[in-house]
Amino acid sequence: MARIVMDVSGLPTYAFGSCVTPWWGTFSFCLLEGTGFALGIGGYLYLAVTNDHWTKDAVPLNLVWSALFTLILVVSALPNLLIKRAAMRESLRSVRLLLLVMSLVGLVLIGLRIMEFSTLPVGWSDNAYGSFVWLLLGLHGVHVLTDVADTLVLAVLMFTRHGTGKRFSDAEDNAFYWYFVVFSWLPLYAVLYWLPRF
Repeated sequence: MARIVMDVSGLPTYAFGSCVTPWWGTFSFCLLEGTGFALGIGGYLYLAVTNDHWTKDAVPLNLVWSALFTLILVVSALPNLLIKRAAMRESLRSVRLLLLVMSLVGLVLIGLRIMEFSTLPVGWSDNAYGSFVWLLLGLHGVHVLTDVADTLVLAVLMFTRHGTGKRFSDAEDNAFYWYFVVFSWLPLYAVLYWLPRF
């Protein structure tokens, strides 16, 4: 019986988007974490409707830090898009520069989230409203923190001999996840900062 053998050594060792397994892993994380945010918002809204003390407890949160956080987060989608495009072109110089920009943006956002926490008018253990506020802000804060850490590591790698090939695919995947960080914040922002005002 003849044995069929194919030489695959010439095939690429990396690709972009849904052609690679890490993209599907990131997509699955987004689905799971998005479900967690949806459940958190659902619990918040359920208590807002059924808890007699909610109206008294739901002190409107300070808009200054959250508005600044939201503005910078939304604007960060532009350099993030540019990273994705530069990574797919395998433009090392552009990817290096944009990863540094996104690292700086991420560190600013972490600082703003800390300021948000420091000005909250309700403690996490004061009541159910306070618990949900801290939980939802904390969950999103962890997402920002983990992606910023990933971006910093990727930026460092791009300035070493490892800044070739597969790292461009990693940069594109990192940019994909940042979109989730941006878009998952918008409903949270509306629920936490604007809903109590109505």
